[in-house]
Amino acid sequence: MRRAVLLVGAVLAATAILVAGSTAFVYEPPTVPTTTATTPAPRRHPTTPTFTRSQREKLTRALRRYLDGRSGDLSISVREVSTGLAYSYGENLRTATASIVKVDIVMALLLRAQRERRALTSTEKALAERAIKVSDNDAASALWRSIGGAEGLAAANRRLGLRDTEPGPGGSWGSTTTSAADQIRLLTALTSADGPLGSAGRRYVRRLMGDVAPEQAWGVSAAGTGAEVKNGWLPRERHGGAWTVNSIGIVRAAGRAFLIAALSERGATMRDGVETVEHACKTVAAALTRASIET
Repeated sequence: MRRAVLLVGAVLAATAILVAGSTAFVYEPPTVPTTTATTPAPRRHPTTPTFTRSQREKLTRALRRYLDGRSGDLSISVREVSTGLAYSYGENLRTATASIVKVDIVMALLLRAQRERRALTSTEKALAERAIKVSDNDAASALWRSIGGAEGLAAANRRLGLRDTEPGPGGSWGSTTTSAADQIRLLTALTSADGPLGSAGRRYVRRLMGDVAPEQAWGVSAAGTGAEVKNGWLPRERHGGAWTVNSIGIVRAAGRAFLIAALSERGATMRDGVETVEHACKTVAAALTRASIET
């Protein structure tokens, strides 16, 4: 009996020592910080600019009023690169390209070199630079032969997604006919990574267009700054010597990039054609810029 009492006392004493002298076996739940639920602020999604029907009609009326007092016909197409906001006037006009086709010819040359997995030769580069920067006709003729003439240009244009462009017969590259919409498609191929022309080729053509001779830097350049441009001008016998004056390019206005193609024919003089093209480019680009800002 005495032995049992002693054993129970020893157990109780050991338990007291453990409880009093150690916390190793004591579980304390971690403190959970108290949080206050908040409703997240709604995310603001950027809005896509719109160009309403009434805005389009107002712009069309303004262009008609201006053109009513001038000779010739005009077609213009403009697209803002980042939003796709666009406007066209005189969509049915098909006219000779004159020298704006030189951009198309150089792009066809680059597509051929790309397919052959090679860089342009020094001769090809020299011809391309003369054709774009100073609008040299002999250089364009040499490149026309190099790409395979009308058939070569047509093949390139199928790859570039052009629909309305008909290459000129024989060696008459300047008699190629086109639409303003097709020239926007061509410019899109210079600004989009989704097109068939690689980035190096796109940069090359745009650099040439950004470095044209100062006396040839008119046209779409009137609509903004930093213009990359190619112009074409030609008195046509079939129109009794009246002028075809065209301008295509990329300009920046109010922080936005615009693709612009303006085609005109039957102008009384080259100066008249240039004034018509420049007025239309400024008018349309300004209207699209306002629409972008006000949205």
